[in-house]
Amino acid sequence: MLGQIAAYNRVMKSSKTPLVLVTGATGFVGRHLVRELLRRGANVRAFGRNRDVLDAVEVAGAEAVTGDLRDSESVRGACRGVSLVYHVGAFSAPWGDVREFEAVNVGGTRHVLDGCRAAGVGRLVYVSSPSVTFDGNDCIRQTESTPYPVRFVSPYSHTKKEGEDLVNIARGELETVIVRPKAVFGPGDTSLLPRLLRAARAKRLPQIGTGNNRVDLTYVDNVVHALLLAGESAAVGNTYTITNGDPGANAPCLWGVIGHVLASLRLPTIQRSVPLSVALALAGSAEAMAKITGREPFLTRYSALILARTQTYDISAARRDLGYAPVVSLDEGLARTIAALQNARGVAP
Repeated sequence: MLGQIAAYNRVMKSSKTPLVLVTGATGFVGRHLVRELLRRGANVRAFGRNRDVLDAVEVAGAEAVTGDLRDSESVRGACRGVSLVYHVGAFSAPWGDVREFEAVNVGGTRHVLDGCRAAGVGRLVYVSSPSVTFDGNDCIRQTESTPYPVRFVSPYSHTKKEGEDLVNIARGELETVIVRPKAVFGPGDTSLLPRLLRAARAKRLPQIGTGNNRVDLTYVDNVVHALLLAGESAAVGNTYTITNGDPGANAPCLWGVIGHVLASLRLPTIQRSVPLSVALALAGSAEAMAKITGREPFLTRYSALILARTQTYDISAARRDLGYAPVVSLDEGLARTIAALQNARGVAP
């Protein structure tokens, strides 16, 4: 009955409202984006691989399409009749087969662009990452004009840069906007905090580096807000970094945030620190072993650098061109995230 109602609502909505496609709709950011688009009355086509999540968004009112970015035909079909595409889908991990990163992040983006061209899509908003300019050193108030590094610190960073190249090449054929959200967190996160929490539970989470590094974080609702602005703004053909950069606030000390989350969840606190040089040596050995065993290493050099280096960004371009400003503060975002994790674990606040 619920499915019939949802289908009826979609038919009624489709006759009035342009169709919006969200790739990666079953992932963390994609789910939040679909939810907000539906809340605003948008006509949404959700494309992803997780059928259980697609069933849920279908009941909520979206058109659910099961597909894989590596399959050009399924992507092309998903683009038909669409006026705006949010290309959120990606293979994002600290470790994995280089061929999979390339197939999804480069090949998948090529398939989306081909689908946009064939379907006459008006605009593509591509979700990238500030890691495309990260060279392993501290970066302070970095802008979008920072050049790509000579050597990338991970296959993810390299392939997302190649995705950006494809999108930039397509600027003459359709309107494009590239959005680079930094360190996205919030309820439903399946990557950033969960990995740290698993390591903490296993008592395998030392502080890497001095512990004084500051890192811009971005609450997921702010990312969604920026994406919606990018889908509507007159400013096209540009790249925008997005963070939780509240006016006048300094980026948080990363290890202070981690410690706060661990204490709130009553998990083992960090008892020791490891110099970055030692962590990189250990990670290198773990990666070498992983190539033999095929199992994800407990630490990668990319993760060690991300956890030890200062990474702050200037978001004035997004403020100026998109009218972006965070809608949820860092403190409120952390409180919501911790509450969701506490509820999931049955821990009293």
